[in-house]
Amino acid sequence: MTLKKHLLERIAQDGPMSVADYTTECMLHPTHGYYTTRDPLGVKGDFVTAPEISQMFGELIGLALAQSWQDQGHPEHFVLAELGPGRGTLMADILRATARVPGFHDAAEVVLFEASPTLRAIQAKTLKGHEPRWIGSVADLPEAPLYLVANEFFDALPVRQFVRDGNGWRERLIGSEDGALTWGLGPQAEQVALKDRLNDTKDGDLVELCAAAIPIITVIAGRIGTHGGAGVIVDYGDWHSQGDTFQAVQAHEHCDPLAMPGKADLTAHVDFEPLALATRAAGCAHSRLTSQGVFLERLGITARAQALATQLDGPKHDELVAAHRRLTHPEEMGNLFKVLGLYPSPSSPPPGLEP
Repeated sequence: MTLKKHLLERIAQDGPMSVADYTTECMLHPTHGYYTTRDPLGVKGDFVTAPEISQMFGELIGLALAQSWQDQGHPEHFVLAELGPGRGTLMADILRATARVPGFHDAAEVVLFEASPTLRAIQAKTLKGHEPRWIGSVADLPEAPLYLVANEFFDALPVRQFVRDGNGWRERLIGSEDGALTWGLGPQAEQVALKDRLNDTKDGDLVELCAAAIPIITVIAGRIGTHGGAGVIVDYGDWHSQGDTFQAVQAHEHCDPLAMPGKADLTAHVDFEPLALATRAAGCAHSRLTSQGVFLERLGITARAQALATQLDGPKHDELVAAHRRLTHPEEMGNLFKVLGLYPSPSSPPPGLEP
C-alpha cells in the first residue's frame, strides 16, 4: 500500500486531518515516511543544509560553544548535543574545530537526538571514534551542563494552520475528493492559544502554531537554566508567525505539499517568539534574534574564509567564495536564517549574539 492510499483510507474513516497530522505521517510513517526511508541531504538528496555547504559553519559554532564552556568555568563533565544531526557533518566539524581546546573533548559526552534509522547509521560512520549516544526524546538528555546546537531542526516539526474568521478561527485541514488529497477548512472555533493574535490579524489571515516545539525547548532551557551551558538554534523563520509557510521540496525544487506524500521534505518557517517565551518561563535567558549572516560575520567567517583561500586555487577557490556568500549574503541564507542563543541568566550569551 502506498502512503497516499493509506492517507486516503484514514481520511475516509476518521475525516479530514490537520496539517500537523499529515506532516507526521509523511515524514515518520514506519515504512513510507520521508525520514525513515532515505538520506534527504546533499546534492543527491532534496536539500542542502549549511554544514553541507561549508565546514566553516560548524567550525565557528563549535568554537563559540567552547568559548561559552570556558566562560562558565569549563565544567569537568558536560553534554555536547545536537538535535536532528543529519549526516553528522555539523557535529564532526564542531569536534574537529574544538580538538585543540584544552579539556573540552575529555569533558564532553556527545549526544544526538535523531528519529531516522537511516540517518543514525550515517551519523555513526561520520562520528566514528567519538562514541556518540543517541536518544529518542529530549527528556532523555542527562541532567548536566548542556551545550547544544539545533540547525534546521525546528522547521521540520509539524505545524497546525488556522484562518481567522471573525472572532474565531477555522483550522486548515486536508481531506479527499475523487481520489486526490485536497485542502479544506474546519468549523469556526475559539482557539485559546491564538487569543492574543486577534489583536494583530484580520479576517482571512493565516497563522501557524507549532505545539511540538514548546515541550522540546522547555526541556532544553530547563537543563541550561539549572545546570549551565549554552544553546545555538539556527533556522529559517522570524519573530512572529504570519501567513502560509508550509512547503514541500523535492530534488532541490519546491513542489505541491499534497502531490507526493512521503516523497518530499515538508517544512514550515519557525516562529521564534513562542520559543523565546518558553525559554524564559523555564528559567533560561535568550539572546536577541540575529540573522545568520551577522552571527557568522561576528564569529569571523570572513577571516576564516580568507585563511582557507590561501590554500586553494581554481574551482576549489571559487567554491569557497560561493559558500561564504551563500551562508552570509542577505539575498541568500544570510537574512532568511536566524539564530537564537540560550544561556543561564548570570552568564553571557554565546559569542556572536547579544542579550
